This record gives sequence, structure tokens and C-alpha cells, in this order.
Amino acid sequence: MEIPTLKLPPVETIETISIPLPTADVPSYIPLVVPPSDLQAEEEPEGTASEEPESPGMRKVDIPFTNKQMPVPETEILVTATTTAVVSVAATLTATAAFKYVVTAMKPILKTTWKKISQSKKKVS
Repeated sequence: MEIPTLKLPPVETIETISIPLPTADVPSYIPLVVPPSDLQAEEEPEGTASEEPESPGMRKVDIPFTNKQMPVPETEILVTATTTAVVSVAATLTATAAFKYVVTAMKPILKTTWKKISQSKKKVS
């Protein structure tokens, strides 16, 4: 019994091509800063540079256990904002409750009316 054999041709070596990576000339410049011609140093009195200007309608409250102060609006502004918020929430809750009551009360009436209209259309047809 003879075993079949396969004759392969000799392997040829293929040279690979080397392609260089592309390069680019990126433009660059050093920014030129020109100060205005009327630039002058400001003279500040000592001790006022670190203080914040007082805004009208604001007072400062000390935060406990820290050396910080927090700006808080005046009492009149806080009362107005609180009153507005309470009134709007109360109005919303009242309107929601009233709407739910109207829907519950009107549902049987609307069902009865719909049945009567449907029955009258069937009799006409």
C-alpha cells in the first residue's frame, strides 16, 4: 500500500515595505500681550481690600463653630417669600382636593347621561 504524498513548491520570501509615518508642521506662535496705554495702578486704602461690599437688603449671620459669616436677606424679604410659598402650596392642595371631589361627584351623573344618550340613539336607529 502506497501513502500519497504532496509536493509543495518552495516558499518565496516577500519583502515588506516600510512606510514612514506622516509628519506635519504645526504653526505655533508666542502670544504678544500689549497692555493698554492708559493703564495705571489703583491706590487702595489699607484694610479695605479684603472686605466685601455691603449689598442693600442683606445682613450677615455668624455660623456657629466656624469663623464664617453667611449673608441672609432682611426679615421683610424672608417674610414675603415665606408667605408667598405657604399661600401657593395651600392653594394647590385646596384646588387638588376640590378637583377630586368634583370628579367623584360628577362621575355618576356623567355615566347616567351617557347611558341615556346611548339608549336614545339606539331607539332612533
